[in-house]
Amino acid sequence: MAKKAMIEREKKREKMVAKYAAKRAELKEIANDETKPMEERFKARLKLAKLPRNSSATRLHNRCQLTGRPHAYYRKLKISRIALRELGSKGLLPGMVKSSW
Repeated sequence: MAKKAMIEREKKREKMVAKYAAKRAELKEIANDETKPMEERFKARLKLAKLPRNSSATRLHNRCQLTGRPHAYYRKLKISRIALRELGSKGLLPGMVKSSW
């Protein structure tokens, strides 16, 4: 089980990314538009830099929904390999059987 603080920090980041997504996209569009004057593009870049760091989507990290583990994460199932193995062994995942020989 991951530290609760790490899980809560990730939730906080997700909320912040959602909150600033529209503003960030708008500023990026202005900053990357070649037809706009250089000064306007530069101002958009400065405004973009003043936004909180955690509002950037690249700072999000996938975590297991059950344990909060950040590594060995299956995107399709949203759980880690360890949680997947435990659920499979208990027979809670349809069609999955843990093999042993």
